[in-house]
Amino acid sequence: MERRSRWISAEQKAELWRRWSQGEPVSKICAALGKRQTSIRRVLLSNGGYVPEQRKRSERVLTLKEREEISRGLAVSESMRHIAARIERSASTVSREIRRHGGILQYRAAQADRMAWRSATRPKRCKLRQETDLKRVVVAKLATDWSPQQISGWLKLEFPHNVGMRVSPETIYKTLFIQARGALKKELMGHLRSRRVMRRTGGKATGSAVNLSDPISIRQRPAEVEDRAVPGHWEGDLLAGGRTSAIATLVERQSRFVVLVKIANKQTHTVVSALIDQVLKLPVQLRKSLTWDRGTELTNHRDFTVATDVQVYFCDPHSPWQRGSNENTNGLLRQYFPKGVDVSQYSQDHLNKIALRLNQRPRKTLGFRTPGDKLQEVLR
Repeated sequence: MERRSRWISAEQKAELWRRWSQGEPVSKICAALGKRQTSIRRVLLSNGGYVPEQRKRSERVLTLKEREEISRGLAVSESMRHIAARIERSASTVSREIRRHGGILQYRAAQADRMAWRSATRPKRCKLRQETDLKRVVVAKLATDWSPQQISGWLKLEFPHNVGMRVSPETIYKTLFIQARGALKKELMGHLRSRRVMRRTGGKATGSAVNLSDPISIRQRPAEVEDRAVPGHWEGDLLAGGRTSAIATLVERQSRFVVLVKIANKQTHTVVSALIDQVLKLPVQLRKSLTWDRGTELTNHRDFTVATDVQVYFCDPHSPWQRGSNENTNGLLRQYFPKGVDVSQYSQDHLNKIALRLNQRPRKTLGFRTPGDKLQEVLR
């Protein structure tokens, strides 16, 4: 068995972060770099999964070439004004540069450039370390299982005129995952719903390019879909399970009514055929539109539209939040179908029972009425 080195060079780290930012999983990065998973994860965890920002020189600071001109000028006893005029800088800039890096007798361009690059690193304290009142509120809410998004939104309502009590969800995530910031304790990550220990940034890597023929954008949906004024508009997606298994989930936008569809695999002809059979069982007034993510499983969306007369709209790339009702429902379904469980073992009858449970559960967004009651009301 080949032994893999734990040491990772600067070039390999750069390649690691490039692949991570493009959405590659850790296993593929390990294979590409020939490194152990523990080594790769150690690097990722060191910055909380956030891709480090590439440092670059400000256009206002002296360049190495300009510092070399200063060094040459000092070597031939030129005046500071003469040197400054030649490099088109002020005399005070040249004077400060020389005093800062050894004086007239000891100034060296390369050494001064290295020292300036190091001294330019002045890490700014994060907002949750600067604002103690804000930190106290954020910690209290995280401890009661509030999400960073909920905390950020609530703070805007609770402190509408206090800018110091504002913080973005991403700032909370960064402060949690980058422990070097020292503002939030690591234990608070256990209160996040995802239970992640680092942030997954960048695009989602896919095994193959999504090739949809003439997809109609979600931005072209009629207004009646957006305001949920009319029933019959659905959102759909695949709920992934273990061993490449999946369940097709459909949620009616107005009532949040759930329909689960058993599929044999994720191939487009299989998924589309199963969706056609299920949708044709619905009353005609509930067959208006379907909004789907840009997955390859709906490549044959034209066949679905021809068979059901239901127009399919597609979300923007990497924007699953545009199908909010379906995303929230899939989160509820994880209570019954945890990640990693092979969902192909469940029959359609079992899926119908789970859907019935959700459809009989009161929902806050419906005024604590059930999706089943709401659908019956709109149908009447």
